[in-house]
Amino acid sequence: MRAISSKTTIPILTGIKLELSTEGLILTGSNSDISIKSTVIKDTELQIQSEGNIVLPARFFSEIVKKLPESIFTFEVKENLQTVIKSGSSEFLINGLDADNYPRLPQVSKNLQFELNGKMLRNLINQTNFAVSTQESRPILTGVHFVISNNQVKAVATDSHRLSQRILQIENGPDNILDFIIPGKSLTELSRILSDVDDNIQIQMSENQILFTIGNLSFYSRLLEGTYPETDRLLPDSSTTDITFNSSKIFSALERASLLTHESRNNVVRLVINPELHQVVLYGNSPEVGNVEEILNVDTLVGESLEISFNPDYLKSALRAFKTDQITMKFTQPLRPFTVVPKENDGQFVQLITPVRTF
Repeated sequence: MRAISSKTTIPILTGIKLELSTEGLILTGSNSDISIKSTVIKDTELQIQSEGNIVLPARFFSEIVKKLPESIFTFEVKENLQTVIKSGSSEFLINGLDADNYPRLPQVSKNLQFELNGKMLRNLINQTNFAVSTQESRPILTGVHFVISNNQVKAVATDSHRLSQRILQIENGPDNILDFIIPGKSLTELSRILSDVDDNIQIQMSENQILFTIGNLSFYSRLLEGTYPETDRLLPDSSTTDITFNSSKIFSALERASLLTHESRNNVVRLVINPELHQVVLYGNSPEVGNVEEILNVDTLVGESLEISFNPDYLKSALRAFKTDQITMKFTQPLRPFTVVPKENDGQFVQLITPVRTF
């Protein structure tokens, strides 16, 4: 169901394809970006009378199966593609579609394949995917850029206002250097499927498709075409002011400030940093409602005085991705992007936020 869209211009893709063979039952859902194939292996709970295939309207079929009165149901395709579903005293007759008209799944070569741990991949997605762009004007930024080389995976996402980069070490990586971009929407659905997966998953790639094999489930996604921006040069290699905060405390302060800034057209907060007083003050303002001022507790503060404005939602998203007790913010100039890293940072996880000009 995760691969099925009600907005598709191809009517048959609003349905689930069911293929019954002597080996078992294969269910397939697809849209323009992803295709998902799940196999139910023949066993005592799947009794096969005869082989065949059919496409049924996904929304109705899914809801019917959820609401059937018994744990067992029978399923039979009759003349004119009419399908009978029986369970206990309940009987449904649904109009199906010819499965021969259903688009074929992409062909992905086995020549280029490798494995990744499912839990690690899910973390990698969750730590970067939130920063992809939702604007179709620059399609390449709607995906996460992956580079795999030397037993290392680097994932980067940016919407040009913020950036999240995560690097992880892996074992038995592919021999070749792999460079590809997966749409953020595809990764959102893949992450949900991976929520209960700790085992390694198989990954195969072709020129414009990637296939993740998770047990009896196959997840296909198209790859975005084009060259991703050179993001390494955006990350500053030095800073003039560094502050270490307790993550939950600064998150709570941003939440309070956002109560007012969300009512403003600009949605901006301002940090005033004064190392001499060992003080950081957070300001939020909405002309229609009022303003808020809060002195923040800081663990360490070194460097020069600074005043900087930014979107509080970007920093809140960064903090959610870190899931660490303490973070360090590194600043250079009031109108230059600043970075946010875990306190015990080894360069493997960094986020960058672009400030807002308020004058």
